[in-house]
Parts: sequence; C-alpha cells; structure tokens
Amino acid sequence: MSEDPIMTVARLMELAARTAPKGKGEDFIEVRITEGEEKNAVGREMMRIGEEQNSPGFSRDGQNVIDAKLLLLIGLLEHPGLGTDCRACGYESCGEFESASEKDIFEGPNCAHRLVDLGIAVGSAVKTASFHNVDNRIMYRAGIAAKSLGMIESNIAYGIPLSATGKNIFFDRKKAAT
Repeated sequence: MSEDPIMTVARLMELAARTAPKGKGEDFIEVRITEGEEKNAVGREMMRIGEEQNSPGFSRDGQNVIDAKLLLLIGLLEHPGLGTDCRACGYESCGEFESASEKDIFEGPNCAHRLVDLGIAVGSAVKTASFHNVDNRIMYRAGIAAKSLGMIESNIAYGIPLSATGKNIFFDRKKAAT
C-alpha cells in the first residue's frame, strides 16, 4: 500500500521549508508534521484558548485543524543575530539582541532577518501544497496552540492544516465574531 498523497505533499512541504533560502545559509527552521490525535490536540487547544480569551477566531480555526487531514508546523528556533547590527529587532547591536530575553506567547526577541527566513520557509511550503492542489491555510493561532502544548521548541511558529476534499474547508468558513 502506498503512502497517503496528502502525507507525500506534507513531506514535500517539509523539504521546501528546509531547503528555502536562509540568511548566511544558517538554518534555524523547525518543521514537524502532525496527524491524528496529535493534530486534533492542537485544534482542541486552539478552541480552549478561544473560549478562555473570548476569541472566536481561535475556535473557528481550531475546528479547521480538527477537520484537516494533517497539520504542518513551521517555526523559528532560538537563534543568534545575523551579525549586521541593523537594529531591525529594536536593539542597538546583535550583541545586545543576543543578551535580551522576553517570554510571552512567543519567545523573543527575534532577529528580523531570521523572521524573514521563517516567512520564506512558510511561503515555500504553501507554494508546494498549492502546486499539488492540496488546500491549506497559514494559521498563527495553530502555532500558539502547538507551543502551548510543548509540541515545538521554536520561538515563534505557524501551523498549516492540509485538506484535499471536493470543497476547500478553509474557504467558506464562518466569520469569527469580533
């Protein structure tokens, strides 16, 4: 029996994220494929956060994660600055950036160049899904839930649920009440 085609695409997305261009060629990207109960745990955690914070978007997106076949997590691991002292992170130098530490939903600070690396990796992954006609949606809320559950080590992360049905489950979604 051959591998599920959505899993094959998820593995290709993982490859695309891993091989995406990165500043100085240094790789601080974390990629993880989740499915089944592990994936559903992320969706349930999103719904829990939504109720706790009275944020319907979390609940709506959590249901999308549960309804999806797989969830790809892509994040930015702890990292040094690029070494340019560009100040885009808000600090005067990469040395000052590297000695700072802030903990919240996501950890930081994060080097702006490394965040661009994360964006390129996420874009490369979703381009790959789209090329293979697998429906997907980039969700920062799924990254928050995965981090809350300790499923990833990244400072900041996104989740990308994947689905391939006759109707895109990420398209006609209930609008989250504001």
